[in-house]
Amino acid sequence: MSSTRSDYYAILGVFRDASQEEIKHAYFDAAQRLHPDKNVAAGETELFLEIQQAYEVLSNLKRRNLYDATLPPEINANAVIKYETIFSRPNLVRQGEPQLIYMLLDIAPRQEKETLPSPPLNICLVLDRSTSMQGDKMDMVKSTAIQLLRSLRPEDVLSVVAFSDYAEVIIPAALNVDKKKQEGRIQMMQPSGATEIYNGLAAGLKEIRRTIDPARVNHIILLTDGQTYGDEKACLELAEEAAAHNIGISGMGIGSEWNDIFLDALANKTGGSSAYISTPKDIQRLLIDKFNALVSVYADDVLLEIQPQEHIKNTYAFRLQPDATSITIAPQIHLGSVLRETSLQVLFEFVVEPAACVESVISILSGSLKVSIAARSAPVPPIRINIKREIHSEPSEEPPPTRILSALSRLTLYRMQERARTAADDGDFDVAARNLQRLATHLLAKGEHALAKTALFEANHLEKMHAWSASGNKDVKYSTRALLMGGEKEKQK
Repeated sequence: MSSTRSDYYAILGVFRDASQEEIKHAYFDAAQRLHPDKNVAAGETELFLEIQQAYEVLSNLKRRNLYDATLPPEINANAVIKYETIFSRPNLVRQGEPQLIYMLLDIAPRQEKETLPSPPLNICLVLDRSTSMQGDKMDMVKSTAIQLLRSLRPEDVLSVVAFSDYAEVIIPAALNVDKKKQEGRIQMMQPSGATEIYNGLAAGLKEIRRTIDPARVNHIILLTDGQTYGDEKACLELAEEAAAHNIGISGMGIGSEWNDIFLDALANKTGGSSAYISTPKDIQRLLIDKFNALVSVYADDVLLEIQPQEHIKNTYAFRLQPDATSITIAPQIHLGSVLRETSLQVLFEFVVEPAACVESVISILSGSLKVSIAARSAPVPPIRINIKREIHSEPSEEPPPTRILSALSRLTLYRMQERARTAADDGDFDVAARNLQRLATHLLAKGEHALAKTALFEANHLEKMHAWSASGNKDVKYSTRALLMGGEKEKQK
């Protein structure tokens, strides 16, 4: 038996100091995935028996203590993922004022990805069919949904929910569906009513949970062209419930009337993302791109659990790839997914107070990474992280690494539009316009002439009309966000 298999904590995918509740939860998750009534794959029955044996020992405090006494020192290694950190400066300085430091966290698959199959999907399309969706938008949504239905593999599950002021299950979640019959049901969808997103999300989550399986990528794709009113809080609570069951949510907004701040927050709860569809002709491309990304998932969720550090504050986080989006700072952060050919990259900003720099070495980020890999039968052991920086009396003359300089350069553009939007929301339209003018100058320097022209137009519009143009804030926001995706194409240095 290998050393990994003989380590009961590794078998259950928990730390050695896990609580009894954590051990119990890990056992139930593993047992659900591997129970012989559900799995007949070679080796999985034996693994199920090992998990049972691990739980029998670790759930009994006396047996656990005896077992712990036999263990060698814990090795903080992981056979399935690897991570590296790159800092904007090699060390911090002992000084009398706060200092900024940036950290790029890169999480990628190890070689095991070559032996793991692509996991089956359990996807629900939650489609807005309110009156405003009539015409080209609805025609394109229906044709794309049918295209996705036809592309399903035998092991995939696709359900479809249509909503307006009520929700209807167009295609229930099931395997081996009659695709011709289901295509006909999609074709019969007709726009009517108002937009109430909670109804659609609740119905979509119910369909996902009908065939939910930790061995699948479980994900809701929400597509809407309007704003929901009065049920935003309930939607966000629903997203938290989805995250607790490892169900992702991605949002796509068509046109200019939907609430991008709300869709960002909704997706952020689960490590998903939002996308802007400026014209109906882009619906097909973006939906298919999202579907293909889910097919290529290696790790469907990476959860960062953070322990607060005294006098050090994590003030900002932004996911650079596989899909760019700002991330809400919290004790538990769903960072997103790792694709087979694209690592997960997140840029963090820290403010370090002078009181933190008393010792010669300080911990910038401490906590753990917990990874879910649907295609892997055994649980993935968590990784402890304790990322430190030295404190020197003088600043280093070593230049920042090229990778983090490039990321910071692109992020600066995005944060300019954030400041412009905040100022406009506060009624400071002159300040908003100046931020957009500075953004345009930087964009021109980078050769982004079309986007620079858009930023200047919006600056002029804000100064004269004290408002964005119909789609102005989304055009600038999502175009500058798209620039952040350029990093994955660059040669890593």
